[in-house]
Amino acid sequence: MSLAEEGVETLETRALKLRRRYGELAPLPRGPWSGTLDILLDHKTARAYLPDQLPAGLIETLVAAAQSAPTSSNLQAWSVVAVQDPARKARLSQLAGSNKHIDEAPLFLIWVADLARARTIATQNGAAGDGLDYLESFLVAAIDAALAAQNAVVAANSLGLGSCYIGGIRNNPEAVANELGLPPETMAVFGLTVGYPDVERESEVKPRLPQSSVLHYERYGEAARQKDLTAYNETLKSFQSEQSMPLVDWTELVTRRAATTPALNGRERLTVVLRKLGFKLG
Repeated sequence: MSLAEEGVETLETRALKLRRRYGELAPLPRGPWSGTLDILLDHKTARAYLPDQLPAGLIETLVAAAQSAPTSSNLQAWSVVAVQDPARKARLSQLAGSNKHIDEAPLFLIWVADLARARTIATQNGAAGDGLDYLESFLVAAIDAALAAQNAVVAANSLGLGSCYIGGIRNNPEAVANELGLPPETMAVFGLTVGYPDVERESEVKPRLPQSSVLHYERYGEAARQKDLTAYNETLKSFQSEQSMPLVDWTELVTRRAATTPALNGRERLTVVLRKLGFKLG
């Protein structure tokens, strides 16, 4: 194959990946590219797993990737609990809303916003740690945990593994804290199932909003462009049809989630619960 032919094939491959992610609203594949971008654009949630055991050392490798993520002021205000015991996974699954894939996945990682370590260090050095008593510190810990977890997701994808974030772990924060033995000033902010995807039950790459809805230059533009929303509803319905899923407008989904307090599944109490877990949130 000539370099010219290889270039055309590469552009076609990139264009295909972008179409899978955006549908007909995909941008042109004209920017720089790398193998990492291939992994990122190919990402899809895995909710069905094979019973295969994970290789020895995998957890430590994923954590090394996680610890390579940026962290605010190098505070490293997060921890992760690796859960493999079937009985504990089953209990956590119930607390998170009966997610079957928590039981099925060989590994369930619980990502923790962790100010306990910083508080202990400050106390050991004779400081009150008043800087930890504010909402900013909790935000730092939660953001650090999210950045770390996403690094682990990309690392898992690169190794042929699948994963799924579990926000339902916030449905019952106190019970989860008790199950995991979490100390005060820590909270499980989300879980992550990890395992080898069952290709016979595998999902496809889900389309996202067009870039014109999320990308703003210099100053924020419209919050919700009707043209984009209409086009995205059609793109997503096409995907749902291909995947034999119920046809639901994305705008309807967002409206349902935002419409009522019960849609939060108990998470409307998070401020109260966070204080019970020891966070000051001043």
